[in-house]
Amino acid sequence: MTTIRVTDRDGQQHTLEASNGSILMETLRDEGMGVAAICGGQCACATCHCFIDPAWYDQLESAAAEEAELLEFLDFHEPGRSRLACQVIITDQLDGLLLTVSPEE
Repeated sequence: MTTIRVTDRDGQQHTLEASNGSILMETLRDEGMGVAAICGGQCACATCHCFIDPAWYDQLESAAAEEAELLEFLDFHEPGRSRLACQVIITDQLDGLLLTVSPEE
């Protein structure tokens, strides 16, 4: 299990446990963090947009072109922080990951 520290849209902080190999979006959705995940993780809706703490951002695999393009069109896009949780796979290396769920678009 990997520990993820999440700040939700109301500013409340949560500590979640995620299974290695799972998708970050699923954990955020299932734990009621306000992630709608309308497209079911297909990198098509951006309802799982989150801000990764800068100390952790470079530890994630780089965003694929499809994800990067979608992020650029978001009102709350923050280069160097924005990611779609549906594109982040939980690994041991992400233990302690800090993120904030973005405002709704």
